[in-house]
Amino acid sequence: MSGPILRWRVRRELLVVKAVVALAFAVLAVLNLDDPRGAILAGAAALVAAVLALRDLLAPVRLSADGEGLVVVRGFAGSRRVPWSQVERIRVDSRTRFTSRTEYLEIDAGEEIFLLSRFDLGVPCGEVADELRAFRTGF
Repeated sequence: MSGPILRWRVRRELLVVKAVVALAFAVLAVLNLDDPRGAILAGAAALVAAVLALRDLLAPVRLSADGEGLVVVRGFAGSRRVPWSQVERIRVDSRTRFTSRTEYLEIDAGEEIFLLSRFDLGVPCGEVADELRAFRTGF
């Protein structure tokens, strides 16, 4: 791999927020031990937030690009290398539902489609799509 490497990662602030939320729910679970339902719900919420924070800690870079292709996070913390020759299309999928707009970067690699959100990339999906297209073509 020679030449520049582009990387997009989860913002550190989101990792900190998830960790604080996990800690807050854990404290809430301990404080509500006399209420089993409340303790179970708070404990479950703490576990979910902790797992999401752990994923951000183990695999903070969700997408990278170099001269050979892309590396995309897949699963909990695994990754998959996709050569540029397998990338059929890079686009932004935008949907509006109940006045809320959602955007995903869609990377079509033939047999697989990778979807990454702004939260995965740390920047707007349109910017990443433009950078990837320019990087791929050299312009």
